[in-house]
Amino acid sequence: MLESIHAGKAASISEFKKNPQAIIDEAHGETIALLNRNKATAYIVSPEMYEQLLAIAEDMELGKIYEARKHEIDDAIEVSVDAL
Repeated sequence: MLESIHAGKAASISEFKKNPQAIIDEAHGETIALLNRNKATAYIVSPEMYEQLLAIAEDMELGKIYEARKHEIDDAIEVSVDAL
């Protein structure tokens, strides 16, 4: 079965262990797939991409909370910002 690799660059774990910084530098900020026996075993992402992923995950979690609570709007008490 063929496996998709969701990265612009790929490197074997053995290759990565030899010189990790060179692999990261060669990727120029693109995501790197680390391969073990030609299967993706991990991905290396830039700090900016990681922050974006965390923000997306947080938004999804807030969406779930909203969906779970939106039926409670009729019981809500309106409060002005100044009152807080």
